[in-house]
Amino acid sequence: MSGFATRSGAKRLQALGRLKTGAMNATEAAYAKHLALREAAGEIVWTKFEGLKFRLADNTFYTPDFIVMLADGSMEAHEVKGARAIFQDDAKVKIKVAAETYPFRFFACFPRKVRDGGGFDVEPV
Repeated sequence: MSGFATRSGAKRLQALGRLKTGAMNATEAAYAKHLALREAAGEIVWTKFEGLKFRLADNTFYTPDFIVMLADGSMEAHEVKGARAIFQDDAKVKIKVAAETYPFRFFACFPRKVRDGGGFDVEPV
């Protein structure tokens, strides 16, 4: 039996390797298309993938997947995860510290199953 088969459900959902900085995984690419539709509808005026890095403490940083500027000028940071199960404690702590420190609204974004209508659930942190 391989080591993969014995991992917990959450571990199986995690990527086996990291992509290079600036490269989107499939879920992030789908979310970029979702944001592009919102931009075409006039809700969003600007987005940037991995556009900002927030300093949380010495040698501790948080880079959200997307920075989004809404039509009203407000700024948001969107963290995209493939499933709620892989939104682990360390990521939750970093995003909460960033939300308490910086004047952005922070959101966790999860894909909905096709049978549930597809798209994304966008939840405030």
